[in-house]
Amino acid sequence: MNSDVVRIVQVTGPDREVVARELLAGAEPVHRQLRPGAPTDYAARMGAIFRQGGEMVVAMRRERVVGLAVFRVFENTHAGRRFYVDDLVTDETHRSSGIGAALLRYLEVEARARGCAAVELESGSQRLAAHRFYFREGFVITGFSFKKELR
Repeated sequence: MNSDVVRIVQVTGPDREVVARELLAGAEPVHRQLRPGAPTDYAARMGAIFRQGGEMVVAMRRERVVGLAVFRVFENTHAGRRFYVDDLVTDETHRSSGIGAALLRYLEVEARARGCAAVELESGSQRLAAHRFYFREGFVITGFSFKKELR
């Protein structure tokens, strides 16, 4: 087997329970590259996300977590059944090596299998390199995301 092959492995099971605690632990430093302000108790925070419908897969190269995706399926009045990606991140030392594309291919297959017509995500306006990647992967901008802080 080629040691540079990317494997996508589920961290959560059918009931959104953590089935691979060691992979969740391995995902933390990669996830913090996207979410540096994540709480200190990462496992507890992710457990709460999973209980609310989130799921996680990791991309493995050799035996190392080099990327991850957090996603969920839900319905709303606008689009019906939606496959939404909360987070998609590749370890900074492995970017532009096919990890993100492999994760997106996996997510597209999952979305179709779950009866969703699209994969949707948001990306911070400052993340220009990520935007180039999403455009290259066939994503389009379909709207604006608005936010009002309540603090």
